[in-house]
Amino acid sequence: MSTQPSTSATAAPSGRTLEHPDRSAIRLEAVLHALSDPMRLRVVRALASHGSEMACSDVELDVSKSTCTHHFRVLREAGVISQIYRGTSKMNGLRRADLDMIFPGLLDSVLAAAEGEERRLGTAR
Repeated sequence: MSTQPSTSATAAPSGRTLEHPDRSAIRLEAVLHALSDPMRLRVVRALASHGSEMACSDVELDVSKSTCTHHFRVLREAGVISQIYRGTSKMNGLRRADLDMIFPGLLDSVLAAAEGEERRLGTAR
C-alpha cells in the first residue's frame, strides 16, 4: 500500500497537466501551512472575492515571477486552489467546495480573520 497522497492531473487542451491532490488527500496541516504566508493568503482572498477563476497575472503580488509561481504551486499542492492552462494563461480557482466539505467553516474563518486583521492594522491589500 502506497503512503503517497493520491493526486489527480488536470489536463489542458495543450496537453500540459498539473497535479492536484484528490479531495481525500487534502490535509489540514498542508492547508494551514499554505494559508499561513501573507502572499498566499492574498491570493486566496483575491480568488474568494472575485468568485471565479483568475489568471496568475491578475493577482497583484509584489514579488518576482518565480516567487509568484512558488506561492501558487504551494497553494495547488495543498489542495487550496486548482490550476488549469487556458491558452497561454494559467487559470486559478479556489477549491472552496472541497475545503468546505473537509473542513467546514475553516476557509470562511480564515478569510474573516484576515479581513478583521486588515481593518485592525489598517493594512489594506
